[in-house]
Amino acid sequence: MITARLSRAARALLGWTQETLADEARVSLTALKRLESESDLKVYESTRDQVRRAFEAHGIVLLQSDQGEGVMLVHGRKAASDMRKRN
Repeated sequence: MITARLSRAARALLGWTQETLADEARVSLTALKRLESESDLKVYESTRDQVRRAFEAHGIVLLQSDQGEGVMLVHGRKAASDMRKRN
C-alpha cells in the first residue's frame, strides 16, 4: 500500500509536482492531497492503486520490509517490471 511518505518520496525522485502526479495517475488534485496528508485522511483504495500504477509506469519500485520502507527509481520499464517480480 502506498503511504503519504512513499508518495512524496517517489514524487521527489521523479521531480514531479502534485499536479503532475494527479494528471499521470488520473486522480483529482484534492484526492492526491488527501493521500499525501499527514492527517490520516480517508482515501479510496482505487486512488492509492492509480497513484501506485502511475509511479510504477515511470520506473518507481515501492520497497517494504520488516526494517522499513522506501522507494527506488529503476531506469527502463523492463527493469522496473523485473524488480517488482522479485519483491
